[in-house]
Amino acid sequence: MPELPEVETLRRYLEQTSLHQKINGFTTEDPKRQLALPPEELHEEIMGRQMVSTTRIGKHLLVALDNGKVISLHFGMTGDLHYYRIPEDAPRFERATFYFDSGFKLAFVDSRKFGRIGLWDSEEAYIKAKALGPDALEISADVLQKGLQKRKSPIKPVLLDQKLLAGIGNWLVDEILYQAGIHPETIAGELTSSQLQNLVNAMQEVLKTAIDKEAVYRELPATFLIHAREWDTSPHPEENTHKHCYRCQTEILKTTVGGRATYFCPSCQVK
Repeated sequence: MPELPEVETLRRYLEQTSLHQKINGFTTEDPKRQLALPPEELHEEIMGRQMVSTTRIGKHLLVALDNGKVISLHFGMTGDLHYYRIPEDAPRFERATFYFDSGFKLAFVDSRKFGRIGLWDSEEAYIKAKALGPDALEISADVLQKGLQKRKSPIKPVLLDQKLLAGIGNWLVDEILYQAGIHPETIAGELTSSQLQNLVNAMQEVLKTAIDKEAVYRELPATFLIHAREWDTSPHPEENTHKHCYRCQTEILKTTVGGRATYFCPSCQVK
């Protein structure tokens, strides 16, 4: 599933390619599945308009039009964007397409068809409708503390709650907790002030590093826990050299917290 770093990369891609061009067409393969409103309503609102700016809230990309309306793009499990001109460059799994008067097209690509395109009166209306919390890249320690102080659940599933904190998924939470030195089963409301600050600092560092690498995770630093996750290891066991903590060489453990597969270092993340 596209996480915050992927969506931020897509936001920048859209800004670099598609702004300030008149929309003169829109098609979709399966409107009932891919659109959050009737296709004729979307068509009426966007025809002749221009995309003028973008915002990202967590994993959600919002595109402002010159009439004040906002297009929402949620990428589901496999969503992506592709800007092209000639038919030979059309991407596989193109589910919806914005046509510009320049002759270029912006394709919404989605192999598994879980992505959705919507239209809203404002960014605030979308955020309220989706009950999204503060963006993970922007949240402060004070704001996070207020959200956590009464929580009696383990910190891992609490950080996955998009109403508390928008934008981080399963592997990112593991990475952030590892970098902050916090055990994933630590009770959220029992974090100390120093742990909260470490958590926010780690969140900023992990997210900014992943964005700088344009969400190409194999290029993340060797100090990152991600390299110990099963889906990032070689299919040949003899080539797998990433199953131990980079810092202390303790074996990385896998458990389940809040119903989600969880990786941690039992030495660096003491419960």
